[in-house]
Amino acid sequence: MKYIVTTEKSIDQAVADLEEATVAHKFGVLHVYNLRATMESKGVDFDREVRVLEVCNPHHAKTALSADIEVNLALPCRISVWENEGVHYIGMLKPSMLLQTVSDAPLEELATAVEETMMKIIEAAR
Repeated sequence: MKYIVTTEKSIDQAVADLEEATVAHKFGVLHVYNLRATMESKGVDFDREVRVLEVCNPHHAKTALSADIEVNLALPCRISVWENEGVHYIGMLKPSMLLQTVSDAPLEELATAVEETMMKIIEAAR
């Protein structure tokens, strides 16, 4: 269900490299959430770095949504970068498995293609 790798890069560098790799693989970064900063802005102390990138390929999204509008529950795709006990990670939920939980439409081929591309994005940024 999860694809997670470690990286020697800083959180900021990993995020920058993910943004670059996402564009190189014809996806777009819709937004980057900084969970620590967001929580702190709400008065909640949170001592770990977590960034969440919302990524999307609009052509793939249209195909999936046209097959089953409820796929919107799983979109956009997300790639996370975080620190835990001094180790930096990059990970995602696998689209092939995630789509199975929200749709009965025949989207296996599309989900696998998206998943493979996202894994390439992560590996390029690693």
